[in-house]
Amino acid sequence: MPRHHLINGIQVPFTAQEESARNAEETAWANGAKDRALANLRQKRNNLLKETDYYGLSDIVMSSDMTTYRQKLRDLPATVTEDDTANDVDNITWPTKP
Repeated sequence: MPRHHLINGIQVPFTAQEESARNAEETAWANGAKDRALANLRQKRNNLLKETDYYGLSDIVMSSDMTTYRQKLRDLPATVTEDDTANDVDNITWPTKP
């Protein structure tokens, strides 16, 4: 279906050049999906680590379960493979907080 834009309230079809440029933009956006998913994963992981940072204070003893949980969070981005898709990253299995 051809695309249009409004010029002075009138629908005008894209030129071949505009159509090509828009297709390139959409392809670039789709190709960046996995990078965006990885950035979201890292942000969520960092927030979960921040929630448990106080366990690392010198006057609090961190349980081995908490140490393992925090290590699994830190290792999570490395579990993403080259073959994984953005959907795979979005549906990654998160470690369970003790």
